Amino acid sequence: MKRRKRIALYGGSFDPVHVGHTAVARELSRLFALDGVLFIPAHLAPHKRGRKMSAPLHRHAMLALATQGQPRFRVSTVELEAPERPFTVDTLSRLLASDGPEARLFFVMGADSWGEITTWREWERVLTLTDQIIVTRPGYELETGHVTEAIRERVSDVRGASPEQIAAALEASADETRIYLTDAARVEAASTDIRRAAGDAKRWAELASLVAPPVAEYINKHGLYREGNGAEFFDAGTNRTH
Repeated sequence: MKRRKRIALYGGSFDPVHVGHTAVARELSRLFALDGVLFIPAHLAPHKRGRKMSAPLHRHAMLALATQGQPRFRVSTVELEAPERPFTVDTLSRLLASDGPEARLFFVMGADSWGEITTWREWERVLTLTDQIIVTRPGYELETGHVTEAIRERVSDVRGASPEQIAAALEASADETRIYLTDAARVEAASTDIRRAAGDAKRWAELASLVAPPVAEYINKHGLYREGNGAEFFDAGTNRTH
């Protein structure tokens, strides 16, 4: 039987997208034999309420530049174009309805999001709609006590596993959704540091080492992250908690 395509759903604010994001996408592609990675920039990340964010147009454009020439990487506007600012459970349901019959979907989240998962809208459903890949640092102790026993039983720790070992784990769970813990490569790059570097002309060389060259050029061209430029204030209110 022909296996379904494997597509990772990689969400975030991507303000801006940096080398750490793309490094994780490449490593996950190698480890999980992914056929594609779909980057999903959020209209507003719920945990970043109250701060200025670059306009959706800019964040989408930077993602397009960072992923150009990489045919397995695509950028989705499913959340940027949703006027209701959907919850994660809504976005996953929508993508599952459109791609699920032909693809096995993996929702990617970091260790910090995993730690807060019980605060998300319909969090148990989020963890069962698709497979999950929790990306953490090597040696980092990932807690599971905050989730139910039923959820814990679906956790597979593949940290340090080879692509062949992960392939076997995926094959064994082809008919159910699982939660995979991985220590895929993490490059030391933080969006906060990048925004600070972009705001200081003396640090542009540093900026070029943290983001793809076309992204650095775009940031400079549009004056992003400089005081008073390239940002919009989004008031999320209380209509979304992931």
